[in-house]
Amino acid sequence: MAAVITENQFVTFRIEQELYAVNVFKVREILEVPEITKVPGMPEMIRGVVNIRGSVVPVIDLKEKFGHNRTEYTQDTAIIVLELESGHGVIPVGIIADSAHEVINLESEQIEPPPRMSAFINNEFISGMGKLESGFVIILNIDKLLSDKELSAVSKISDN
Repeated sequence: MAAVITENQFVTFRIEQELYAVNVFKVREILEVPEITKVPGMPEMIRGVVNIRGSVVPVIDLKEKFGHNRTEYTQDTAIIVLELESGHGVIPVGIIADSAHEVINLESEQIEPPPRMSAFINNEFISGMGKLESGFVIILNIDKLLSDKELSAVSKISDN
């Protein structure tokens, strides 16, 4: 069982109708969607790579990762560049969000453990549920977001 995270600041973003958050210390930057270069042989959810100041950064479509249709770009679509910690070191990865929102503070009493799901659902990448006046925000453990296979594909792209 994942430990409940403590008071922190989070960057919030939307995918479909859901509000998500990641720890602000994991966010490198937030960008408008630049041109994404498709990489052959990658899983569908890896949309390709972007060039950020000379670095090759893989871009993941979280909608596809979460079982929705591919993200259609609008003027609000953003890429949030995160730093994933893995056995391969720190890997920069961009995630596509329908919209990026704001930085919020959550006190420890505002954070509940993730809901218990069946053994068939892998939700270890959810570290908690933040309680807001307007509802809930799903707090992602970005370091556990990708499976070993997905992480391996992403790290191969980043190594080039």
